[in-house]
Amino acid sequence: MKRDLMWLSALAVAAFGILVGLGVWQLQRMAWKDSMNAHIAARTSLEPVPLSSAIDGWENTKDVEYRRVRFKGRFRHRGESHYFTVINGETGWRVITPLETSGGRIVMVDRGFVPDAMKQPRMRSQGQLEGEQTIIGLARAPGIQNLFVPDNAPELNNWFWRDLKGMAAAALPASDITRVVPFFVEQEVTSIPGGLPRGGVTRVVLTNSHLQYVFTWFGLAGALLAVFAVYLRGRFRRHRFT
Repeated sequence: MKRDLMWLSALAVAAFGILVGLGVWQLQRMAWKDSMNAHIAARTSLEPVPLSSAIDGWENTKDVEYRRVRFKGRFRHRGESHYFTVINGETGWRVITPLETSGGRIVMVDRGFVPDAMKQPRMRSQGQLEGEQTIIGLARAPGIQNLFVPDNAPELNNWFWRDLKGMAAAALPASDITRVVPFFVEQEVTSIPGGLPRGGVTRVVLTNSHLQYVFTWFGLAGALLAVFAVYLRGRFRRHRFT
């Protein structure tokens, strides 16, 4: 009987430790998300910097996320890429178009969202802007494919993760690749004939639902203690009267 109780106690202690550990981990994740949201809010509230400053920042620290950038150039619409996304429940594509600056750099500009029915450029020809354009947007690092994201299909111009090198290779002559800026720029809201692509769709607030998980794990830990305490009380009571 004592050995049986010892094993049950050990299992209860181990389970309690795991549940508390998960609760603490969720607290840490919640604090990290709060910190990131504050960091993003601070960066997106700053005045835009020249493209050269953002490039220097990338070369020095690789940290350009959410820095506002301003530059001028001309779009190469024939090289636009289509990156699959869902925004507010609507399926569609982010239009990512190379833009050549007056200084000779090429920026992969995420111009914004178009519904699936408007994916093809001919369906939104008004928005295929010609001539020199002034772009203000947020610098974003290239994406990374994870296990849950399908492979890109460059031959169909369907992209499911933001492979900057792959998009540039598919959109540009090989001789231009060395001029490509090493990050994307997601364009802010701007007036555009026809209204598409719709800029300003960058998510600048990370979802933070960790508090509910904190309560869940700590609540389960407390429930485990209560159940085990009731079990021990009943067991000792039975033992006392036998």
